[in-house]
Amino acid sequence: MEPASQLDHNHQLSLRELPYLIRWRDDRCKRCGRCTAVCPVKAIEPTVKILRTVTSEGPVPAPSATRKVTYMVEQVRDINRYCTGCGSCSLVCPNEAIEPELNPANKFLTFKNKGGDAYKRGGRRNDPNVSTLDRLKFTRISMLTDPALDAGRHEFRIRTFLGRNLPPEQLPLKNVGGRLVMDKDGIFVPPVREIYPIMIGSMSVGALSPPMWEGLAMGITYLNEVEGMPVVMASGEGGMPPRLLKSKFLKYFILQIASGYFGWDEIIHALPDMREDPCAIEIKYGQGAKPGDGGLLMAYKVLKLIAQIRGVPMMVDLASPPTHQTKYSIEEAVAKMIQSMSMAWGFRVPVYPKISGTKTARAVLNNLARNPYAAALSIDGEDGGTGAAYNVSMDKMGHPIASNIRDCYLDLVKQGKQNELPLIAAGGVGKKGNLAANAAALIMLGASAVSIGKYIMQAAADCFGDENNRCNLCNTGRCPRGITTQDPKLYRRLDSDKVAERVVDVFRTADTELKKIFAPMGRSTELPIGMSDGLSIDDRAMAERLQIDYAC
Repeated sequence: MEPASQLDHNHQLSLRELPYLIRWRDDRCKRCGRCTAVCPVKAIEPTVKILRTVTSEGPVPAPSATRKVTYMVEQVRDINRYCTGCGSCSLVCPNEAIEPELNPANKFLTFKNKGGDAYKRGGRRNDPNVSTLDRLKFTRISMLTDPALDAGRHEFRIRTFLGRNLPPEQLPLKNVGGRLVMDKDGIFVPPVREIYPIMIGSMSVGALSPPMWEGLAMGITYLNEVEGMPVVMASGEGGMPPRLLKSKFLKYFILQIASGYFGWDEIIHALPDMREDPCAIEIKYGQGAKPGDGGLLMAYKVLKLIAQIRGVPMMVDLASPPTHQTKYSIEEAVAKMIQSMSMAWGFRVPVYPKISGTKTARAVLNNLARNPYAAALSIDGEDGGTGAAYNVSMDKMGHPIASNIRDCYLDLVKQGKQNELPLIAAGGVGKKGNLAANAAALIMLGASAVSIGKYIMQAAADCFGDENNRCNLCNTGRCPRGITTQDPKLYRRLDSDKVAERVVDVFRTADTELKKIFAPMGRSTELPIGMSDGLSIDDRAMAERLQIDYAC
C-alpha cells in the first residue's frame, strides 16, 4: 500500500484544471506582497522554496549541486481558492510582474460540485455569442420622403409613461362651455409617472455594497434635480434605509416587494412619515437569469446593516421562494397583491409585476390587460444578471427578451391596448456595451421602457466580470471592486462619489445616442414604440420571428 502522503498528492489538482493560470515573473517581482494581500479569494500566496541547481565546470567536469533559498508567489491548487481571473493582482503590482491568463482547456466545473451541491455563481451566463439585440440595425432613415430632424440642434423630449394610459373615451373629461374639464366622480383614474425610458433595475441593499447603492442613488438624484432627466431606480427586494424612505428623494425610487417580504416591515412602519410617494411598486415573481428560482442573498452578505434593514438574524442565507406563497395564479395575484399595494398608497402609486422571460408571459399579460389596477408588466429576459444562481439555471433556462417582448406587444396590438399597458424590457441590455442601441431596438419592438443592471455596475464601478467566467464573485461577498460585498475591507475600495459621476455620464451619453437614433425617424417628442418598420436584421429566420425586415 502506498504511503498516505503519496495518496494525498495523487488526489490534488494540477493547475491545468483551473479556469485561470497565474503568470508570475521572477525577474520583475520585487516581493512587495501587494498582490497576495489584495487577492479576494486567496488564490496566490507567498512561498519560500529551496531551488537545487546542478552545474558542471572545469576541464574534467564534475557535477556539483547548489541549493538556494528563494521567495516567490505561487498559485494555490485548492479548488475552493481557485483564481477567478479578476486581475486585482495586476492592478496593484508596481512592476507588472503578475497577471491571470484564461485557461480554455480547464475542467473546472468537473471538480466544483462538491458535496452534491451544484456550482453557484454571480454575473451573467457564459455566452460568447452576440445577442439578437446587437444584430438589429436601424434602417428607416428619412431623407426626402419624411421630415428628418437634426439631432444636434433640434429639441428632444425623450420620455415615457409608467402607468396605465386610459384610452380617450375613458378619460374623465367633459365639455363645459367649449372647454374640457376634469370630472373624476365615480371614475378610477390610474396613476401615471413620466420617466426616462432607461431605468436602473432591481439591485437590492444587500446585493450591492453600501457605497455602490449610495452612488447609484446619488447619481439618479442628480439626474433628476440638476439634469432634468427623470431617471428612476428599483430598490430590489430587502427594503431601503429608513432615512431614505422618509426623504423627499423617495419619488425617484421604485419599491420592490418579493416573495421573501424582506424589509417590508420597515417600509410599512415608515408609511405615515413618508414625505413623498415612491415612483411605483414592483412585485417580483421572477428573475430573468434564474427563471423558476427564488432570490438568494447568501449568508456572507448578511452582516449587521443588512440584517437590521431586513429584520433578520446575521449570517444566515436569505432565500425567497420561487413564487409568492400566498398566490397561485395571476388572477389571485392581481386581486391580492396589486390591489392591496394600490390601497396602501391610496391608489396614488402605479403597481406592476415583474416576471421572467418565458412562454407564459403572454398569459400573464392578457390577464393584466383586463385589470384596471395593473400599471405595467416588466419582463426580465434570460441574459439578466444575478447575485447568486446555479450555473445550470443561468446557462440553460430562460427566454430571450427580444422575441418575448415582441410577442407581448403584438398581443396588445390585437386587443387595441398597445398604448394602454406599458411593457418594460430587461435582460442583456447593453451586454456588449451598446446601451442606447439595444434600448432603442427594444422600444421599436414594443417596449415602453428598458431596465439595466449589470451594465450600470460595469460602467459605473468598473466591474471585472464577463461572460468567460471571469471574477463572477458577486454571490460570495468577496467582490474585489467592492461592488457586491458587505465586507468593509473590500467596499472601502469603492468611492460612491465617483460611482455617482459615472452614472450621470452614462445616462447623458445614452441620451445623446438615443437622439442620434430617433432623429432620422422624425421622432423628437414621442418614442417610436412598436415602430418595427424601422428595424432590420441580417438573419431571415430572426426577421420572420420578430416580424421585421430582412436585410443583407
